Amino acid sequence: MSNNTPPIGPKYKRIVLKLSGEVLAGPGGCGIDPDQAETIAAKIKTVYDLGVQVGMVIGAGNLWRGARGVAQGMEQATADHMGMIATVMNGLALQDALERIGVPTRVQTALQMNQVAEPYIRLRAIRHMEKGRVVIIAGGTGNPYFTTDTAAALRAMEINADVIIKGTQVDGVYTDDPKVNLSATRFDHLTYSQAIEYRVRVMDLTAITLCMDNKMPLIVLNIWDDRSLFDAVLGHPVGTLIDAD
Repeated sequence: MSNNTPPIGPKYKRIVLKLSGEVLAGPGGCGIDPDQAETIAAKIKTVYDLGVQVGMVIGAGNLWRGARGVAQGMEQATADHMGMIATVMNGLALQDALERIGVPTRVQTALQMNQVAEPYIRLRAIRHMEKGRVVIIAGGTGNPYFTTDTAAALRAMEINADVIIKGTQVDGVYTDDPKVNLSATRFDHLTYSQAIEYRVRVMDLTAITLCMDNKMPLIVLNIWDDRSLFDAVLGHPVGTLIDAD
């Protein structure tokens, strides 16, 4: 390659990265492991250093699963609000890990917690990203009965993201659970309609429908792969792309 060849920049200038709470979990899949937070923060820094504006939505499955509470008789709204609070805890843990490696970060939340996080305000979130700060948007949608997948889709529309990247433990969407069915095959690409028809498990149907209605592309990849997030932002074929084509 000639030294005069301009560097190839990222395909996506602003992303929403959706992660499950389990990415921060310690042994047994529970709690917050600072080492895990540092690992995830380092991956985010690789795309931040490209000049990509990063918004994040993280779940709370490492701290609380509302479905378990509901199964034992808890009110759905109460269980969901507990989960929203847990996402703020995860957001603060990630903020700390990012700040310690030189990535300025703000936590915003749909629930009012002014002593620990800013309220989620769309234009303020955009302004933070324009100023070079990662924005972790916690608290779900602020309403019960909606998942953090749906929150990620909603926030992506609101902040005019170019793509949603869903980081999972598998390298895309498969015909079946690849951990159970070794003959399962991976899709390189799905349309929104196909994803809904196949009822893919990596993203809930409300979130996929919202993406379809607003033509928001979605990439599903293995967040633990060393280069998957970096390559996806550059536009390289990684994981499974879900879009309108």
